[in-house]
Amino acid sequence: MADLTIHFAGIKAPNPFWLASAPPTNTGYQVQRAFEAGWGGAVWKTLGDPIINTSSRFGAIHFNGQRVAGFNNIELITDRPLEVNLKEIEETKKKYPNHALMVSLMVEPQQEKWHEIVKKVEAVGVDGLELNFGCPHGMAERGMGSASGQVPELVEKQTHWVKEVAQTPVIVKLTPNITDVTATAYAAVQGGADAISMINTINSLAGVDLDTWNTIPHVAGKGAHGGYCGPAVKPIALNMVAECARSPEINVVPICGIGGVSNWRDAVEFMLMGAGSVQVCTAAMHHGFRIVEDMIDGLNNYLDHKGLASVNDLIGKSVHKYSDWGDLDLNYKIVARIHTEICINCNKCHIACEDTSHQCIDMLTSKDGSKYLEVREEDCVGCNLCQIVCPVDGAIDMIEIPSETPMTWKERQTALQQLAGSLVK
Repeated sequence: MADLTIHFAGIKAPNPFWLASAPPTNTGYQVQRAFEAGWGGAVWKTLGDPIINTSSRFGAIHFNGQRVAGFNNIELITDRPLEVNLKEIEETKKKYPNHALMVSLMVEPQQEKWHEIVKKVEAVGVDGLELNFGCPHGMAERGMGSASGQVPELVEKQTHWVKEVAQTPVIVKLTPNITDVTATAYAAVQGGADAISMINTINSLAGVDLDTWNTIPHVAGKGAHGGYCGPAVKPIALNMVAECARSPEINVVPICGIGGVSNWRDAVEFMLMGAGSVQVCTAAMHHGFRIVEDMIDGLNNYLDHKGLASVNDLIGKSVHKYSDWGDLDLNYKIVARIHTEICINCNKCHIACEDTSHQCIDMLTSKDGSKYLEVREEDCVGCNLCQIVCPVDGAIDMIEIPSETPMTWKERQTALQQLAGSLVK
């Protein structure tokens, strides 16, 4: 069995699977149940000033038979008194000393407010702090959460305030509701953050009820934008993690990947793209804490299959493969090939190519009168659409074709400039 132990920004955990700051980490009872189930760490639901939450507060997107493909919430931070939370945090850490226990924090952007709550929380023995600069609803309207997280100067300043008094590692949780997440990630690093985590939830409206015309969810007939998470946001989160992981100004601190992690495969993808640990919320809310057992078993089996002794050997191994569009080889070529012995003749690939792509799949008739599909490879641009819509695994392969000398857009532009210069001379 491979070693799943991680040391994330100085925080040790028995495995990289942590529960995110959210409803599953609202009480000591829940966090202790999670640790008993096998979770390596947990980030306690955000502490701050007393809050009154709404009823109702959750909504979900079900797609093509899959329940909870996306999840929306308008819930705020903890609505339980700070003293009660602190007592349960201390009890939980004493009972599970080998599990990582971080606490999420959010207060007004005032130095004394941050100093006060950091000292109180660290006094009960936490392993680390996570600064919530990402909540997009409710708290943002009060100048906190993403209202701070969208402003690099505020991210840097508040991180610095926390680091003035913090004795434990400080993780800054970033909002995705911004044009360039590297701007705020860099600000967090400049402020002294020991690590960054991303992403928090995305601004969203889950839907509208076609019978009542109420928003989903609604509170007495009124709705508001909420935070979107779950499997649907994974590609957005993975991109933001990768962008930060490939930045030499940001990857000096570790990254915790959050957003749509539903199984061990998702976790491996985030770690390959630079995450040193992952946080999970929606999947636990959908299936319960026991899903971590499959995550641990799956990760162990994967590492054994790859011949890796430690989960840490995965971190960042795909980052160098992630680049800018201008660095891609424009002479690289692949084409689609249909395996007629596997094809079920549903014609989905033919329809997709004919109507929305490059019209390079022909419907032909064999000598015995049966129909079959064939790709005109000279016209195929290798867009992958036919393989994507095909319902049968292995029926269509994308085949690499020997091509010319590699040429990127940047190299092409340089060559054209040099040619233009020589013509002028």
